[in-house]
Amino acid sequence: MPELLHRGAVRLDATATGRDDAIRQCGEALVRTGAVEPAYVVAMLEREQSVSTYVGEGVAIPHGTLNGKESVRHDAVSFVRFPDGVSWGDDQQVVLCIGIAAVGDGHVRLLSELAQILLDPDRARALRETNDIDEVVRLLQPAGEEEPA
Repeated sequence: MPELLHRGAVRLDATATGRDDAIRQCGEALVRTGAVEPAYVVAMLEREQSVSTYVGEGVAIPHGTLNGKESVRHDAVSFVRFPDGVSWGDDQQVVLCIGIAAVGDGHVRLLSELAQILLDPDRARALRETNDIDEVVRLLQPAGEEEPA
């Protein structure tokens, strides 16, 4: 089974012109690693038009609509950090943009696991500060599944 977070889907120093550009970058990272077809990026943008994927504390978790599921090859996550922040609307600034793609109902599990990780203040701070891609991959492993440091 392919890894959930491929090193090639991690960017630590991105810039974006706005919310849609940030979402596009998260989606394109999933495309580059072979997790999704390009049509999934459009589904991610459509999802954002219907409901914001901003979850608070400078984090957004963009994902596609149900119609975009047919473009998903396997469950995957992308991680794009915008050190200068990206305006997400309504005075919301996003620094961490974590794109998800899942086959079937896998997105529910992924969202739950990401929420647990991001609720841990030490892990959330490390994700905002580290300059080590391997550390990001390790930090985004579900509890009890962390790779050795």
